[in-house]
Amino acid sequence: MIVDDQKAVTEFLAHPGETGVRAEVIETHISRIFLSGGTALKMKRAVKLPYVDFSTPQLRLEACEKEVFLNSRTAPGLYRGVRRINRDSRGRLSFGGPGELADAVIDMARFDQSCLLDAMALKGELTPALMTKVSRMIAAFHAGAPVIHSGGGAANMAAVLSINEAGFRTSHVFGAEETESLSLAFRRALDRHANVLDRREAEGKIRRCHGDLHLRNICLLDGEPRLFDCIEFNDAIATVDVLYDLAFLLMDLWHRGFFDLANLVMNRYLDETGDDGGFTLLPFFMAVRAAVRAHVIGTQIEEAGGPAGGKGEEARAYFDLALELLKQSPALLVAVGGLSGSGKTTAGEACAAWMGPPPGARIVESDRIRKAIHGVSAETRLPDDAYKPEVSRRVYAQITQRSVAIARAGGTVLADAVFDRRQDRDAIEHAALEAGVPFAGFWLDAPAQVLRGRVAARKGGPSDAGLEVLERQLARFSGEISWRKINAALALPQVAAALLSAVEALPASGRARLDDGQA
Repeated sequence: MIVDDQKAVTEFLAHPGETGVRAEVIETHISRIFLSGGTALKMKRAVKLPYVDFSTPQLRLEACEKEVFLNSRTAPGLYRGVRRINRDSRGRLSFGGPGELADAVIDMARFDQSCLLDAMALKGELTPALMTKVSRMIAAFHAGAPVIHSGGGAANMAAVLSINEAGFRTSHVFGAEETESLSLAFRRALDRHANVLDRREAEGKIRRCHGDLHLRNICLLDGEPRLFDCIEFNDAIATVDVLYDLAFLLMDLWHRGFFDLANLVMNRYLDETGDDGGFTLLPFFMAVRAAVRAHVIGTQIEEAGGPAGGKGEEARAYFDLALELLKQSPALLVAVGGLSGSGKTTAGEACAAWMGPPPGARIVESDRIRKAIHGVSAETRLPDDAYKPEVSRRVYAQITQRSVAIARAGGTVLADAVFDRRQDRDAIEHAALEAGVPFAGFWLDAPAQVLRGRVAARKGGPSDAGLEVLERQLARFSGEISWRKINAALALPQVAAALLSAVEALPASGRARLDDGQA
């Protein structure tokens, strides 16, 4: 940090206006935010750090201009512009008046802090519907982000690991032996993923992203989730693999205990982007994000000079999460079938976060694939022609192909479809066997009257199946199932618990198809 007297500018911005009420000031490690009425003015602090240089008024002005430009893409209406603060010959400060540049601020529309997603998380207000919107918003942002070819994918992540290692060396919160052990685990993981990381760089997956994509940097504006406060001061920090960008949000949700929402965000994002080739990188990316938070908090503790206290516990929690995320888990392909109304999708979604390493299993769902084939959203109802046998054959072929590819790459995948035709069940099982992928098939079994009642009461969701569709399924279904049966007549939470218990009981190695039986 350098010495740059911003005291006069700070007093100018906090000075009472006509109301006589001083602005509320929020301090961060590189900014000050002045809140008054419907306006928020954001000033860069005069600091010079290894990753940011705000040491002169001109540098701060340029940073403000860049922040407005970048964030206006994702939060239109929130960023109003940049205001110059000039000092005249008598030392008086004014906005855009005569004299030389003294500083600059970003003029933002003030919004209720309760609209920040981290505040909503604390109040239990994050919902699957909201996080689905968030996932799609991020996917659209990444799709439009500029591709940057500035080095190999593995080399880029190696640089991040080096920064983490240097950060840990500056802190006494963690012991040298444990940080060395963590660094070794990271380097081994990087070696395992190097080829995939480099391939993704060649494919244009490294882009100028947000860089700081966690819950506190997402807000609701006019009821819609918006990204703001991206990294503007260091392009290298924000030029990353799109899934590493997403991983900050996934890690934040997981760290806070929102395991199901982390799994949902991952699945909805991959549904939108089709980026299944990077799925197995997510635990590694999340671990790196957790380690960054651990060493940053550790550094803050050192700079404060006092006892670690609660900050030390927070840093430790992130450190332990990084270690947990680096643990390897065997691949597995789980197929869950059942007639309409059996609850297979609800049960699968309830279990997915607990299958495989965080953020859980990739769900390959027939209804969403069918909608994607027809170029519509998951909530759009399709005409009957979309369910012709030739279309269904295409859907099941994609389920098998994508599920096996994910598992072959080392991921855990849950294939969700009716699977009432024996040829479809055999196809995915045989494909897994030929690929050397551990496979387990489950059938959710319930009496016809239970299925009819559930289908009749169904509202929303990607499935178009009504009572007519169910009756056709019942008419052609032979009832001969070799997959393990789960009693789907139970309440859906019990069905989900039974399914998860059966998956957890699979052998740790060579998870082959289960024998016939009842759960």
